[in-house]
Amino acid sequence: MEIPAINLKAIVLVHWLLTVWGCMAWLPFSFAWGNFSILAVGVWAIAQRDSIDAVLMFLIGMTVTILTDIIHFGIYYPLSELAVDRDTFRFSAGMAILNLLLKPVSCFFVYQMYRERGGDYNVNFDLETSVDSRCTTDSADSAFIARRY
Repeated sequence: MEIPAINLKAIVLVHWLLTVWGCMAWLPFSFAWGNFSILAVGVWAIAQRDSIDAVLMFLIGMTVTILTDIIHFGIYYPLSELAVDRDTFRFSAGMAILNLLLKPVSCFFVYQMYRERGGDYNVNFDLETSVDSRCTTDSADSAFIARRY
């Protein structure tokens, strides 16, 4: 099954719009600064189509903002009882939560774009090979040890 190609412009536009709507009623300036600065990196990734670094920085930033968004929601959501306009608060909170829910999906598509641009960051946790490589010695090491003693 082939993964559909999603345009980076669409990802940045959707997250920008949801961030603007999420900041309408209750989230602090740190939420806005964090998300808008990462979206600026996304604009950089759009402008430089061949840059692997721009896409990687956007991907890392999106994953970091997932954590910071969860922290912001945990700290500032209880203050919702002080909201004057409940409807605006509900809309703003809904858009901010939708933004958070779409971020892992966007990270998946941005990672695909990173791979298409030539990025080759592969994580390999092959523990058996790493243990075996430390326990075995090659002929150069054994010859050195034999000459020394």
